[in-house]
Amino acid sequence: MISKKMTTALNEQINKELYSAYLYLSMSAWSHGRNLKGFASWFSIQAREELGHAMKILQYLEDQGAPVRLLPIDAPTATFASPTAAFEATLKHEQFITESIHKLMAQAVEEKDYATQGLLQWFVSEQVEEEAHSVEIVEKLRLIGEDPRGLLIVDRELAQRQAG
Repeated sequence: MISKKMTTALNEQINKELYSAYLYLSMSAWSHGRNLKGFASWFSIQAREELGHAMKILQYLEDQGAPVRLLPIDAPTATFASPTAAFEATLKHEQFITESIHKLMAQAVEEKDYATQGLLQWFVSEQVEEEAHSVEIVEKLRLIGEDPRGLLIVDRELAQRQAG
């Protein structure tokens, strides 16, 4: 049985995942407004993925017979200095989410909550992937700097992302 403390922490993680979706929707809208459709598409797919993460935790709580408490979602940042700045914010946010997942895992280990550890192991692996993709894109954007041709190439590359 899942503890009240873990239930509260997982409800808070649902909120963080929903905020992530909201943030990436904001980044998608910002990118679309600059005619960077590949960036917009990448962020839109990322938003849907984050919504899926929230739903995975929500379903787990329901399966455990634990109460789901949806919390208010803060408004995300709506403007960015550049596409590079948007992806630097993405990387920083993913690092924040990784830290949050690690804290949840530590709590689950401390509580000897093996079922929650199983759920969280999927998220631990997912965050390795999330950060690696973010780092790769940030490094490419830093490499090209303000070169419009390079930016268009990255935009075209990001447009190739398929929903997973």
